[in-house]
Amino acid sequence: MNNQPIGLFDSGIGGTSIWKEVVKLLPNENTIYLADSKNAPYGEKTTEEIIELCIKNTEFLISKGCKLIIVACNTATTNAIDYLRNHYSIPFIGIEPAIKPAALYSKTGAIGILATKGTLSSKLFEKTTREYAKNIITIEQDGEGLVPLIEAGKLNSAALNQLLSKYLKPMLQFNIDHLVLGCTHYPYLIPQITEIIGSTVNIIDSGEAVAKQTKAILEKNNMLSNNQNINIHQFYTNTQTEVLSTILSDVSLNFKVDKLDF
Repeated sequence: MNNQPIGLFDSGIGGTSIWKEVVKLLPNENTIYLADSKNAPYGEKTTEEIIELCIKNTEFLISKGCKLIIVACNTATTNAIDYLRNHYSIPFIGIEPAIKPAALYSKTGAIGILATKGTLSSKLFEKTTREYAKNIITIEQDGEGLVPLIEAGKLNSAALNQLLSKYLKPMLQFNIDHLVLGCTHYPYLIPQITEIIGSTVNIIDSGEAVAKQTKAILEKNNMLSNNQNINIHQFYTNTQTEVLSTILSDVSLNFKVDKLDF
């Protein structure tokens, strides 16, 4: 079982930012990535709808023999991770906005959080914010409209830059010194974000932390791969494959992208 793949799913291509960190830290692992782009963004759906989609994604990855599943989506994690852990026996790694380190290291006492509506309104987000940022000013902003533009491959479009400016510039008035990216799609916008908020604001995402947690869980369960051969990295999407292939164009590993109806 150790050489069975790690499964990852997201409401589209954003979770590939997590996948890249995982394969960098765990180069001997095989992976299967499922992009449910047809139903993106999850952040505008009800909790019941999100759980239903997560069940579908989970059962697909289990059918492919995955030994562990990374819910590479903040909204899916905050709304469905408890359900998944209670109903399936394999380990799940969830993703939360990195509020704790932002609040811990803030010097100005103010942090910005850019996330989806589904994440910001979740009970888990509320609990995390209350626990780690009770003495910190948190400026929360719903990034409505960003995910569809990223999914359409319009990372450098005027429309996307206009939305980012609208969402981020008001945060600077509160003297934030950290910006938490609460959606796995958003790390692909870091160059544009930096142009708007400047280099003095620290941008934090969850990719590296998720990779470390994945390694720790695999070690704890004696599930680390000992595969020294060429690894298999399989990607599935239920929309056109071009955008997913483009977002992976900087990857030197062997991978395959297939379209799948699900």
